[in-house]
Amino acid sequence: MCNTLEEAIKSAGLETEIRNIIFHLVRSKLKPEEKPSQININDPLAYLKRAGVQWDRRVRKSLNAMCSELKMASQGQPRVATDRDELMTKWDELSNYTIDLANYRPVYAPKDILDVLLSLKGPSKAVENTEFVQVPKWEFSHISLPVKNLFELRNHYNDLLRTESYGGSTDMNLQCQRVLESKHAPLCQHLLRKGNTPAPYRGALWSYVLGSHINNFDIDHWNRLKATVLSTDHIVDKLVFKDIQLTASNDDQYFVFEDVLYQVLLCFSRDTEIAQMIQFEHYPIKGKNYEAPPSGVVPFHGICMFAAPFCYLFDSPINLYFTFRAFYIRYCHRLTTINTHPQGIVSICLLFEKLLQTHEPQLWSHFRELQIQPIRVVFKWLMRAFSGHLPPDQLLVLWDLILGFDSLEILSIFAIIILSFRKESLMQVNSLDNIEAILADLSSIQVLPLIQLALSRD
Repeated sequence: MCNTLEEAIKSAGLETEIRNIIFHLVRSKLKPEEKPSQININDPLAYLKRAGVQWDRRVRKSLNAMCSELKMASQGQPRVATDRDELMTKWDELSNYTIDLANYRPVYAPKDILDVLLSLKGPSKAVENTEFVQVPKWEFSHISLPVKNLFELRNHYNDLLRTESYGGSTDMNLQCQRVLESKHAPLCQHLLRKGNTPAPYRGALWSYVLGSHINNFDIDHWNRLKATVLSTDHIVDKLVFKDIQLTASNDDQYFVFEDVLYQVLLCFSRDTEIAQMIQFEHYPIKGKNYEAPPSGVVPFHGICMFAAPFCYLFDSPINLYFTFRAFYIRYCHRLTTINTHPQGIVSICLLFEKLLQTHEPQLWSHFRELQIQPIRVVFKWLMRAFSGHLPPDQLLVLWDLILGFDSLEILSIFAIIILSFRKESLMQVNSLDNIEAILADLSSIQVLPLIQLALSRD
């Protein structure tokens, strides 16, 4: 029976599908969540877990306060018929949908979460020869999260240093065609590691790696989300419109995608499956719990910039939505919440700081003398994974590498090499405004050669 079953699976074309399912199950395998009553109060990261829960509560409280101020129900209310009809009529051109946003503001921005991170105080440690040790208050070095050194990063990203990996465009096109014909997710992921993915194949490769190919159930799910948006008026609708108008609509690279971004982010806000799939920090703290949007994600300033790059990959809003959703759940959520995940924003900031101290000591000392926290200069890059800061063609190369190596550590490496690349200019200025002016324009930056340079340096 074993042999005939195996033959039947192969003949029915199910072998690859089963392999892909196992690939995604292994990738999404989570450690058993600690129940609040089981958390060890002596855990050296307990303060960080507590800060994550407090931050989430603070964000939800701000959203609920905005609801009270504007006399809106925190969980939404039935949409009036005229509004529903207008929304339905203009669904494919939502930029023409009339809505008053004067009283709405983003719940939080990258600067707010950075201020919280910089204010964290870890448990005090006994250090030998403390009279000779001077630790600035604004360093992340007190956080006991494990981060890699450059040698370990070089091993992890070793494929990027193999010159034979980079063939001509014709060879790469043929490789993409063969891999996509195999429909094998691990092969698609391996191909993205080369960093030179031809644009016509990128969307299909990302879909296999993220397991976001749509089926009839997904189409039904999208239609249900759309119906919920049309029938229920929620405060997050206004926040979505506000965010897109403040960011993507004013960006030369993304303003043409305004209509589809409205569709995708409105449906995203109603998707209760996201709240079930996202891993939030757990810690027992007292106080009132506040309602969250159906998706569990409170819109923040710049959230639409995580979805905008996908507009270059997909013509269909449905394909775009499910690939963006999978990418957000696996990566973006870790960058926008305070968490102890080794790929979370705290770990990424800590890695950046340690790499800067170790491999650019002159720059580190320069920032110290100016009393400017280096992380303040790059945090907006890290939290947005460089979206809105790099040209789309280069951003997609960077995100190829995130997917290919299943790691956000590439963000810290890339931030470091940009500072190194502009070190001479940075050393000549002495204010935060001038530093930010030097780093404002990344339009000439080429992702792949710079990252290869960063990994190959002594």
